[in-house]
Amino acid sequence: MPTTALEQPARVDEQLCFALYSASKTLTAAYRQALGELGLTYPQYLTMLALWETDGRTVAELGRAIDLDSGTLSPLLRRLETSGLIRRERSVLDERVVRVLLTAQGRALESPAAAARARVEAATCLSQEEFTQLRSLLHRLRTNVAAAQTRLW
Repeated sequence: MPTTALEQPARVDEQLCFALYSASKTLTAAYRQALGELGLTYPQYLTMLALWETDGRTVAELGRAIDLDSGTLSPLLRRLETSGLIRRERSVLDERVVRVLLTAQGRALESPAAAARARVEAATCLSQEEFTQLRSLLHRLRTNVAAAQTRLW
């Protein structure tokens, strides 16, 4: 009887990576629908969340908070600025440092975005305990796999 991953035949529906991919795709689609009403894409929403949490972050801090590189983040910030939701300011001490600040319009979007998030979270039909546990496990999974990559590959 096979006991290790190498001894078992691979089945799509038994793969952790597929379960994560499929769930993420479905959840992101639900957010896309809810956020579309607000004129936000999912990456823009994550950026706004990070700013609602801590306004005035630098571009580098934002990138770390939402796990995006500057090549992806810069055009996203440009679109948010064009939409009037944020403004960018260069530091007077070091012009290489750019801070991202919410505008009044950007701050006003927090409550409608929270309502959209609540609708998506309700669609999971998970209890608060299950929701918290799943999120915690996913964070731990990400941390563990990232650490293993540095050791094994």
